[in-house]
Amino acid sequence: MTDTDTRRDRPVELAECTWEEVEAALDAGTDTAVIAVGSVEQHGPHLPLIMDALAGDELARRIAERLGDALAAPTIRPGCSGHHMEFPGTITVPAETLMDLVRSYCRSLDAHGFEHLVLVPTHGGNFAPVDTVVPEVAREIDANVVALTDLEGLMELQNEGLRAAGVEYEEPVVHAGAVETAVVLAVAEGLVRTDRLEVGREGEVSTARLLSEGFAAITENGVLGDPREATPEAGEAILERITDAYVERIESAREAV
Repeated sequence: MTDTDTRRDRPVELAECTWEEVEAALDAGTDTAVIAVGSVEQHGPHLPLIMDALAGDELARRIAERLGDALAAPTIRPGCSGHHMEFPGTITVPAETLMDLVRSYCRSLDAHGFEHLVLVPTHGGNFAPVDTVVPEVAREIDANVVALTDLEGLMELQNEGLRAAGVEYEEPVVHAGAVETAVVLAVAEGLVRTDRLEVGREGEVSTARLLSEGFAAITENGVLGDPREATPEAGEAILERITDAYVERIESAREAV
């Protein structure tokens, strides 16, 4: 059996399925859809604009595979990235637009019979809009909506992943430094411009200032931290830490319904 045959027998990524395969998965007990909420924004001179969406794709797929009865929906992109607009290529949408997209995703998947919808923001600017819209969506639809919107908790998991891989480096605020560079090295190494690795602003940074004044007021190259500390092994450890923690939370939320 080829890898393609295996994928068709056990679909994980919704967008790669036919409608008949989705229907068959639902009939066979697949009841959960995982929806990452990413962005298209600058990540320094060495990472692609699509970094947050790339991480979302990978996390949604891993979570769906680990749950065993879930499909990974296409990652929502772009996101709320106004604080990166000084850097060319960034695409941002208003919070209201992002919330409309979340509503539409949830309504659509609810209509098809998914019983649990899991929202996984992978860009910091998306956490508040997702958190805001979830109670409204939950009142409108039959499906149980699980929003994994603890940004501080996510950054702690990311730093734990660095330490687990032997990288003795801490990032108080994660953006284009060791954590995210490690993730891209693990998922799509060829997208990292290794000749453009540059240290950025290090140490404590005010998140409120980042959002109100923009990244260019804090860091000239768009980087927080030191991407030179990244390794593919650290990226894998970070993804596994997040996947383990999120699967546990999802399973608890599903059991509580």
